[in-house]
Amino acid sequence: MKLPAFLQARRKGKPAAAPVVPGGAVLALAGLGAAGGRGRAGNSPLRSVDGALLLLIAGLLLFGLVMVFSASIALADSPRYKVTPGYFAIRHLISMVIALAAAVVAFSVPSASWQRVAPWAFALAGLLLVVVLVPGVGKGALGARRWIGLGGLNLQPSEVMKLACVIYAADFTVRKQDFMHDFRKGFAPMAGVMAVVGVLLLLQPDLGAFGVVVSISMAILFLGGVNGRLFASIAAALVVTFMSVIWASPWRRERIFAYLDPWSTENALGRGYQLSHSLIAFGRGEWFGVGLGASIEKLHYLPEAHTDFLMSVVGEELGMVGVLVVIVSFYWLVRRAFEIGRQAIALERTFPGLVAQGIGTWMGLQAFINIGVATGLLPTKGLTLPLMSYGGSALMSSLVALAILLRIDYENRVLMRGGKLAGGSR
Repeated sequence: MKLPAFLQARRKGKPAAAPVVPGGAVLALAGLGAAGGRGRAGNSPLRSVDGALLLLIAGLLLFGLVMVFSASIALADSPRYKVTPGYFAIRHLISMVIALAAAVVAFSVPSASWQRVAPWAFALAGLLLVVVLVPGVGKGALGARRWIGLGGLNLQPSEVMKLACVIYAADFTVRKQDFMHDFRKGFAPMAGVMAVVGVLLLLQPDLGAFGVVVSISMAILFLGGVNGRLFASIAAALVVTFMSVIWASPWRRERIFAYLDPWSTENALGRGYQLSHSLIAFGRGEWFGVGLGASIEKLHYLPEAHTDFLMSVVGEELGMVGVLVVIVSFYWLVRRAFEIGRQAIALERTFPGLVAQGIGTWMGLQAFINIGVATGLLPTKGLTLPLMSYGGSALMSSLVALAILLRIDYENRVLMRGGKLAGGSR
């Protein structure tokens, strides 16, 4: 692929005018000097990694570990678990170490290699969605069958599918770039595989994961240039589909009614129990919280406080200030992911650019849904808060995805300095 003019000039040793790049890439360009290093592939990659992004990820991980310990410490008194006070925090820390090791491996893989294995990764994730439904293989909890036991750890295939979907949708968009305005060639194949994935996820059932996977795919197709009118029609059809699925399930309908009126006597003790106690937690926290570790709602009032409703404990113990810190952190993470994606596209690296923006969509959407559910903005749905909530599979997929994002940013920096990537790939 032909290099941009300013890179050709640099390689010939001639002065070149400043490149014209999208406004979102300016921050990334400004951060090159602070990253250090000469940008050659032979140098240490850590010298060309976005230090601010890396620090933010580490901060969210450590903050999440502290809050998981705080939210789960009282579960030692529950007859359901029969564990020690630090049981969940220790398991979360172990999952974090394993996930970080996987992230290091993922960072070492060039983005071109991810594109080559994209169809196979998607097929493997789809196979795992089938395996989890096999009786005796998939493990169930609270009426759902979503995990595959791996010794002392559990693998959640839907989390693997989120990562595989980002890579596959980006690869599909690049391969079908000339047919993005054609429904039959540009969208129908992707819609077909997403329909299969949707059926497998609904059989678990896991409507939340299905919504995230579909949203990631649609976002990448939109960013890849799908026809606007076609996109709007498909989006409307998906909304109708989701509403039909909810209306066809009595227990899902009850969740919607409980969301609309969580304080009624019937809902407060039934489907709206989690939401009502989550709102109580936020109300107790006020501006600065009741203090770290001093939550009352985590004392067996608020179910799943260390997973889906971790944000409620943050709100109660650290108040509005703590909640805003988390929201701003995710906003900055998503914004940075889109900047990295736009910079890659400006360097004519469409696949890495779409992957970066797909990862940003995933992190932003899931954080929005989780926080929205906890605050009563959205109906109750079981989705974890990325990087923070308890859950090994979610932590693994999130960290691997962010490692790929850091790799894309690293490759952008190498090319911007006139360097070459491994194997000469761009």
